[in-house]
Amino acid sequence: MTSARTDRRTVVTGIGVIAPNGVGADDFWKATREGTSVLGPITREGCGELPLRVAGEIRGFDPERTVEGRYLVQTDRFSHYAMAAADLAVEDARYRPDENAPFATGVVTAAGSGGGEFGQRELQNLWGQGSRFVGPYQSIAWFYAASTGQISIRGGYKGPCGVVASDEAGGLDALAHAARTIARGTDTVVAGGAEAPLAPYSMVCQLGYPELSLAEDPARAYLPFTREASGFVPAEGGAMFVLEDERAARRRGARIRAEVAGHAATFTGASRWAESRHGLAQAIRRALEQAHCAPDEVDVVFADALGVPEADLAEAQALADALGAHAARVPVTAPKAGTGRAYCGAPLLDTAAAVLAMEQGFVPPTPNVADPAHDLDLVCGFGRTAELRTALVLSRGLMGSNAALVLRAAGGRAA
Repeated sequence: MTSARTDRRTVVTGIGVIAPNGVGADDFWKATREGTSVLGPITREGCGELPLRVAGEIRGFDPERTVEGRYLVQTDRFSHYAMAAADLAVEDARYRPDENAPFATGVVTAAGSGGGEFGQRELQNLWGQGSRFVGPYQSIAWFYAASTGQISIRGGYKGPCGVVASDEAGGLDALAHAARTIARGTDTVVAGGAEAPLAPYSMVCQLGYPELSLAEDPARAYLPFTREASGFVPAEGGAMFVLEDERAARRRGARIRAEVAGHAATFTGASRWAESRHGLAQAIRRALEQAHCAPDEVDVVFADALGVPEADLAEAQALADALGAHAARVPVTAPKAGTGRAYCGAPLLDTAAAVLAMEQGFVPPTPNVADPAHDLDLVCGFGRTAELRTALVLSRGLMGSNAALVLRAAGGRAA
């Protein structure tokens, strides 16, 4: 295996967002900055009789306007979101692959639920009408790697491609996988992921999670870091990024939006939230070490914010363990309280928000939360102007993964 070249830095040059609170980075940031909550009753067909009542649905997104028909028929909603987000990221980066170097661009996505809606429809056709009524794309549309494959085919990206099939923390792991690919010599990777878990089959699977909130009031359903916390609200969507080797990006005159400076991951087991304190703290320490970042250099934390009291306490403790006294002073925010947790897409939306927050010098608030119960400087009510040079993004998965990502503002570290 080719060893990584430590002189190659990974930078963000493009951001594409498909989220419940906005399609496109500008609309997403406007709603995130204002602390707008878009949680609401689930309206998808076939979901009305299920006990899960509240989620973060994407509205106003028409895949037929963004994805060619030949790709629509062979893909699930989660891939529609990923393909559209990839298009937005590539457009934002003003990136055009060199036709003479087709292997210089790769693709990495993360997925935890796959194409449940597509799979359910085809299985219904199988049992209701027979095998002749099952389409040939059933074999690929549900698969976790479908988004990576379709983005690669549509864009002509023939470089290293991969998929991280994991729980929520896999979103950050996909960015780290892309950064390692760049360190090994690939100039550009389109990376990220999106989820679409709001379909009957997918929702029934989620009902097995004890951490899921079954509250019916959207304003009270997802209240992380509070005494009233009763679980998390699911969501759909995600974000894609154009990640590039810094020198390659500068050669083509790209706007550098941030640096992916450090990442680490650990594993502590499914629903072992008290133990996640130690695993998350270790991930934070290792990510900071990789980024050559001291704990007191962290200017903002985008929290995992599960909304389960034991898990929220463990996250607050992990920050104290890893950051020391600085943990009580650094601003902490959880914008996902207003959009829901989009599984692998959740930390990717947080990553997009973190890059935009550093660019704007503004910490967005945590929607719906007014009285935090933990020893954190949780930003509530209104956002906060601040000089942000380093952001820490955290994620934990229901199956036990922990991940931490360190982002540096453009120009935030000397060459």
